[in-house]
Amino acid sequence: MSAVYRSSEMSPWVKDPHSGGVKIPPAVQERVKQRILNYAAANYAGKYTRLGIRFRSQFCYVDAYTEPDVPLDFPFKELRVSREEYLEQRRNNPLHLCRLRYFSDEEAWTLGFYAYSSEKYEPCMFPNGSFYGTPEEAFAISSMYLE
Repeated sequence: MSAVYRSSEMSPWVKDPHSGGVKIPPAVQERVKQRILNYAAANYAGKYTRLGIRFRSQFCYVDAYTEPDVPLDFPFKELRVSREEYLEQRRNNPLHLCRLRYFSDEEAWTLGFYAYSSEKYEPCMFPNGSFYGTPEEAFAISSMYLE
């Protein structure tokens, strides 16, 4: 006999990998930052000029800065800026890659992939079919913006 729930009854508790989390301790912040920097340098050198890795509560945000690819015939005069001013603005505009959520396990983070269409971090699965993965795996997924 299977269980039947009325709509007014609460369903069993299920862990949501894309809500909650635990504040990231400073020691973990340093380790994960170094892991991401090392992985990016070893696998994506030349695809970015620098990475911005910042922490807020249970989140680790990863951004990349790139050298802008601007055609010589770009209409700078219409923007009322010089080519150099425009390039400097673009160099300082981060490319949002991903947001990691921490649950007290440095090897099992959840991933929010930055979707430029919605300008939000959207839940994302790892290639292994799980919602949990390493910071390096998360960087590899979000590196598609660096191609």
